Amino acid sequence: MRLLLVVLCLAPAFAEPPINRDIAKTGLDAAKLARIPKRLQQFVDKGAAAGIVTLVARNGHVAALDAVGYTDFESKQPIKTDAIFQLHSMTKPIVCMGVMMLMEEGKLALTDPVEKHLAEFRGQMVIDRVENGQTVLRKPSRLVTIRDLMTHTAGMALNPPPGIGELHGALHKSLAEVVLVESQQPLLFDPGTRWSYSNTGIAALARVIEVLGGMPYEKFLETRIFKPLGMNDTFTYPPKATHHRMPTAYILKEGKTLKYTSDPLGEGVMKFRENAKYPLPEGGLYSTASDLFLLYQLMLNGGTLNGVRLLSKASVDVMTAVHTGDLRTNGPGNGYGLGWAVIKDPFGELSLLSRGTYGHGGRYGTYCFIDPVRKMIGIFLIHREGGSDERNAFVEMAASAVLP
Repeated sequence: MRLLLVVLCLAPAFAEPPINRDIAKTGLDAAKLARIPKRLQQFVDKGAAAGIVTLVARNGHVAALDAVGYTDFESKQPIKTDAIFQLHSMTKPIVCMGVMMLMEEGKLALTDPVEKHLAEFRGQMVIDRVENGQTVLRKPSRLVTIRDLMTHTAGMALNPPPGIGELHGALHKSLAEVVLVESQQPLLFDPGTRWSYSNTGIAALARVIEVLGGMPYEKFLETRIFKPLGMNDTFTYPPKATHHRMPTAYILKEGKTLKYTSDPLGEGVMKFRENAKYPLPEGGLYSTASDLFLLYQLMLNGGTLNGVRLLSKASVDVMTAVHTGDLRTNGPGNGYGLGWAVIKDPFGELSLLSRGTYGHGGRYGTYCFIDPVRKMIGIFLIHREGGSDERNAFVEMAASAVLP
């Protein structure tokens, strides 16, 4: 009995989901799914990618979980399906989930002006014009709302201003300090009139979570989302014991895959976020394919998984609806919901995904899609900036495996 207890204590808390190859349950063609790792291996063989992990699920069952290639080209250590990847901007929808949870608790409304919860946003101005080299400011047509931040229509800048321009390479300021500086910058346009991808807007949402949630932003995600779902390999600051599971980061330049030593977050000083103060809510999370499956299946289920409910179905519905109307967003055929990119017209369906499919990508090539019509999830994880051929191949091959 004592030996059994020791074994149980040493066993990892994390377990990958079982693979279900029962076609009657998944509605997926197993032969077509088997082609995915073979095709992705071809990208590895020609040196375009070091290692890739993919997951395909349908009807609540994981039908395929594959790893091809290496943790790095130098050691040729085979990559495993439990590899931990930097998600970068795939973090953004998770931040927005936290905001929705607070909304359901009556602590905010999506139509609230941001300044109602963050006083530093009071008196914010908008750029009217640049005249004789001088920037002329005026009052915005209306105040920035929580919804504006979630849809990237607030008019806030993409990245931190020059005064803290080194932030993403040093992570040396607190979230409160960063948002204070960013709140004092003029808006680029009147709220709601344009779409412009904004890291600073997501940082403001994370600060709202801190203020209204009563704890640090990263602690909120950990205690309110990751632990309840059993996402034991998802981190803002990854423990040293997990560092060996993180693949090397690369960048594709002029057809060559190079180790990304020039990026502090890649192979630089902040790869593992050691001594970091800034939690980087615009793109700081690390996770695995199996952990992400739990989160995305919860979304597909209308906010619940394995007896845990984080969001109401109404919240999931509003998050994944198109909120940007006819505004031009991040690509033809796409609109934007609350933290999610959403396929809204036939051009977006050329990838074989259904209208209404939502998802998000990340700077190092990571990507997910959630197709509510086909009840399907696809997860693509890679550590290489530049290029999208591998991702596109995965999405199209996964979608084509759906049986009639």
